[in-house]
This record gives sequence, structure tokens and C-alpha cells, in this order.
Amino acid sequence: MTEAILLVGGKGTRLRPLTVHTPKPMVPAAGVPFLTHQLARARAAGVDHIVLATSYLAEVFEPYFGDGSSLGLHLEYVTEEEPLGTGGAIRNVASRLRSGPDEPVLVFNGDILTGLDIRALVDTHEKTGADVSLHLTKVTDPRAYGLVPTDETGRVLAFLEKPQTPEEIVTDQINAGAYVFRRSVIDTIPAGRPVSVERETFPDLLSAGAHLQGMVDSTYWLDLGTPAAFVRGSADLVLGRAPSPAVPGRCGDRLILPTARVAPDAKLTGGTVVGEGAFVAEGARIFGSTILPGAVIEPGAVITDSLIGTRARVGERTVLTGTVIGDGAVIGPDNELHTGARIWCDAHIPAGAVRFSSDQ
Repeated sequence: MTEAILLVGGKGTRLRPLTVHTPKPMVPAAGVPFLTHQLARARAAGVDHIVLATSYLAEVFEPYFGDGSSLGLHLEYVTEEEPLGTGGAIRNVASRLRSGPDEPVLVFNGDILTGLDIRALVDTHEKTGADVSLHLTKVTDPRAYGLVPTDETGRVLAFLEKPQTPEEIVTDQINAGAYVFRRSVIDTIPAGRPVSVERETFPDLLSAGAHLQGMVDSTYWLDLGTPAAFVRGSADLVLGRAPSPAVPGRCGDRLILPTARVAPDAKLTGGTVVGEGAFVAEGARIFGSTILPGAVIEPGAVITDSLIGTRARVGERTVLTGTVIGDGAVIGPDNELHTGARIWCDAHIPAGAVRFSSDQ
């Protein structure tokens, strides 16, 4: 196994405003763009050639990662002019692959943080002679996901859309967003039009009698599609709960990047990250949050499970819980923003303008 495809073309609409100026895989998690963690884990598993399928804000990837040599990889970039979906993106980069017809090609979704044993998935694929092998994970509540039931040997039996009733929940196994394709199968995906592997490619292969193999690996797994999940994933990387060789420092309660400044009496816990050039003033308390480069946290601010955008400013005594502050936004002193609030890039909230409690 020497090569992989990384699907990094999505617009990341569920993560806005984080993705207004930055594609989702490039939003920092544990101090580096999230994509860095995926690339590092692939390299650790023996992959040396990766093709990035890009689309939204495609121009930012190559200037950052270049040819991949700094990571011990050879990277190539293919840009979709129009979004092609997961299957269409895989087919669109096929000409850059070097594998022979029967050799394995890894495919990763660009927004999944996982502890998957990549080598074990490839070994399962080769031992079973499958056409496609899928990483499956078990979830407590599978209603938000497509279900993938398998037989006692792990062979996939069906792909079921999100269940609507208890009777439709026939398994707790879901598609976890990592695959191994037999190289020749990629060439059977229709070219030049949008294709979903989940809704079209996999069900069609199953109908045609192809061998689709599932491998259940229930180590750490998180879909980083929402702001709350992204913040949690970053914190779990810092805390060491999620594995990555790319975390720029020792795992622990906090990660402070080299040019960040933090007041001696500020309290940072729960996997908090303070990015390059950011400043955390005296008396601030930050738990499980990400402070992106150049942001300023003023004295006495209290921030929990939140993400503060690049060059944003949080005023004195302001309390943020489960909140996303866009790049360049300014939150004045004595505000309170609670779970689910998203403040857009460059917005300005005056002092004491938003409260959930009395101002006394």
C-alpha cells in the first residue's frame, strides 16, 4: 500500500463562520490545520503518495503543504471545477494514481478524526479479496447516520438510509468514512458528473454482486462537521484521547503555541489551544476551547467549549459557552453568549449588548 485519496473539497457549511475564509480541512485543530493530522497518520501507516481532491478554496492547500516532502509524502492536487460529490471526486483524481488494477487505494473523508488502524483495514481488504472495504464504527444512536449491516464474516449486506423508526434500526454499525478500493473499481465510477459513493456507488456495486467488506473498528471516531464537534476534537487531540503524531507539543491540559502570550494567572484547562500570536490576559479562564492565531482574550473573560477565530477579540468579563466567534469579530466587555451562538466574521457586538442574566 503506497497511495491514498483525501477528499477535501467540501464547503463546510455546517462549520460556518469558521469556513468563510478557510476550507474545513485547513481549520486549525490542536495547533495545526486538521488535514495535517490525517496526512501524518496516513504516513505513519506506510502511505507515501496522496492525491488531494480539492474544490472549495482549493488555492490554499498547495501553498501550505507544497509537495509534501516536509511530511515524508508526495502530494498531488486535483481541483474540481464543479462539486462532484464523494464518488465523483474519487473518479476525478483516478488519472493521478499509480496502483495496478488489483492493488489497494485508500480513501479518506477530510472531516473525520479517528484512531482507525489503517494497516488492519488494508489487511482485511487483502485477506478477504474484497472489491471495496469500509471502516465501520458502532454508535449509540445511529439515527443520524446511514446503517451498514454485515453478515458473520463482515461482508456488507446492505446500505440503509437514516432510520426513521425503531424497527428500521437493524444495526448500530455506520459508515465511518474510510475505505480501501480495488484500483480497477475506481474506474467504474461514472466520470464528469456528481456521484455519491454512499448513495450510488456502494449500493450499485452491491446490486452487481461485488464483494464489499466491513471492518468494525470502534476506537476513537468523531465527525468534525459541526463547531461543537470540531472544538471537542481539537481538545481530544491535545488531551491525548485522539491519536496523532502531528500535535506540536506534549499532550496535556493545554497547548500554547510558541509565539502566543498567556498571563501567569490565566487558567487554561480541558485541552485548550492558544494559537500563534494570540494573547490571553490576566484572570481569563478558558476550558476546552480553541483560540486561533492572533486572537485577543481580555482580562476576566470566561470561555468554555468555544472557538475564537483568527484576530478576533473577546472583551473583559465576557462569558462564552459553546460559541463560535468568526475571524476578526469583536465581542465587547460584559457580554454573555451561550450554546449555539455563531458570531460572523468582522462583526462587532458592543459592551453589554447580549445578556442571559441581569447586568447587576
